[in-house]
Amino acid sequence: MDRLFDHTLLRQRRLRALAGFEPGADFLVRRIAEDMAERLSVVERQFQHPAQVHGGLPLVAAMMKATDKTADFTYVDMCTIPGIDQERQVFAEPDLVPLEPGSADLIVSPLALHVTNDTPGVLVQLRRALKPDGLLLAAAPGAGTLGELRESLLSAESELTGGANARIHPFADIRDYGALLQRAGFALPVTDIDDIVVRYADMFALLRDLRAMGMTSILTDRSRKPLSRQVFLRAAQIYAERFSDPDGRIRASFPIVHLSGWAPHENQQKPLKPGSAKARLADALKTPEQKLPR
Repeated sequence: MDRLFDHTLLRQRRLRALAGFEPGADFLVRRIAEDMAERLSVVERQFQHPAQVHGGLPLVAAMMKATDKTADFTYVDMCTIPGIDQERQVFAEPDLVPLEPGSADLIVSPLALHVTNDTPGVLVQLRRALKPDGLLLAAAPGAGTLGELRESLLSAESELTGGANARIHPFADIRDYGALLQRAGFALPVTDIDDIVVRYADMFALLRDLRAMGMTSILTDRSRKPLSRQVFLRAAQIYAERFSDPDGRIRASFPIVHLSGWAPHENQQKPLKPGSAKARLADALKTPEQKLPR
């Protein structure tokens, strides 16, 4: 299997971000945690064996616990999670889910799937770790994330050096994630997008936030040669020219794909067989029925 992401470097970036944590640097994780907790709050069920898998920070689990829908979480991650007792933590690489089969009734995965080297395999592991009729809730940056930064860096580097290297991760789109849920064997899969746009004074403020969040590039095939100051300055100029609002502040896009799916169970809803309907759609809509041309 080709390893797109360097997980050793990911661990280093996460540890650096945690050691030098800046207040407010978790704004994106916090926004996503609030959204995921709200989604859980409408599920009419209590979860006694929840697990947070590769979330980096305990925000999602904490906000879900505050809904009174869950018991205490087990945590799977590659680094020690601040404020969580060691006996509740299990350590593993992002491509591994070391939970016993059928041991969890709720698994949440915030901002983790996009840095897995084997996303289909990880989703299969998550489904196997769920009890029958257990729920998966996940969130991952989707296609278009940091698109403005990607375009600005590529344009500047190409203009000044005659070539360009990949500086921003590739991100899967919503259709890819939906297909992967089905492929992994989840029942009732659902995906949707929350388009988050964050505004900054300039590109360098965005880069500082990405560094503080531990979200800078971990591509295995990345260039080991740092970009020059001239390239960064030109990229910032291009960014401001192409992606700024009338007040001069720039936009950074974070389209977040939310995923949900259930471990199969015999009591779950199933689609009706074709031709089994007992009422016509045309009658419900009070409109004449028209046959489509063959």
